[in-house]
Amino acid sequence: MTSPPFRAGQINLPLDLPASYSRADFVPAPCNAHALQMITQGGWPAGKLVLTGPEGAGKTHLLHVWAAEHDAALLRAQHLDGADLPALAERGNVALDDAHQIAGQPELEAALFHLHNLLAASGGQVLLGARAPVRDWGLRLPDLASRLQAAAHVGLAAPDDALLAAVLTKLFADRQVSVPDTLIPYLLPRMERSLGGALHIVALLDAAALARKKPISRNLAAEILNGLSDPE
Repeated sequence: MTSPPFRAGQINLPLDLPASYSRADFVPAPCNAHALQMITQGGWPAGKLVLTGPEGAGKTHLLHVWAAEHDAALLRAQHLDGADLPALAERGNVALDDAHQIAGQPELEAALFHLHNLLAASGGQVLLGARAPVRDWGLRLPDLASRLQAAAHVGLAAPDDALLAAVLTKLFADRQVSVPDTLIPYLLPRMERSLGGALHIVALLDAAALARKKPISRNLAAEILNGLSDPE
């Protein structure tokens, strides 16, 4: 008796399956080596660094690593509106994710400008994660644009096959799941090419295998991937 075709959404994944953002769970690779070095060594000019890269490249993970190691406040830049900026500055170190999304929002641009100045006055540090360099954000506050454009900048490349393979291997190992040697090479050209995509496909495969009480196989992966591409 064959199993019914898989359809995306029929497996209910737990909502508490976030990626682990610890330093031990960050997988080094050539595409992120320079960014990791910049985050680790510190000593940025004027105490500020802009970390850029496409979605799923690992920016958020590196922001968490730096924040944990420097007792930094960590928040999305959109949450600066209404935030206690002096209290943030008193922490000495602040990490802001999705910083590019403040562009064109006067209140947020003004808040970041004020926070920047408070940190600069106290010798604090700020790490900003964004999709693109500051010059491409479309900031309307000239003083903020000039100050952020003067920050050190390091880019993350999109995850390559070596990184995705290492991440998939680690994710399966973390779940204590054995997979055939052919599985990861099969997944690489077919999955969403991001670290979040790796987490999602591993979770789906594990859940499907548990539901059917069968080991993860290339055939199961093909079924899952076909279901993702044909959700109806």
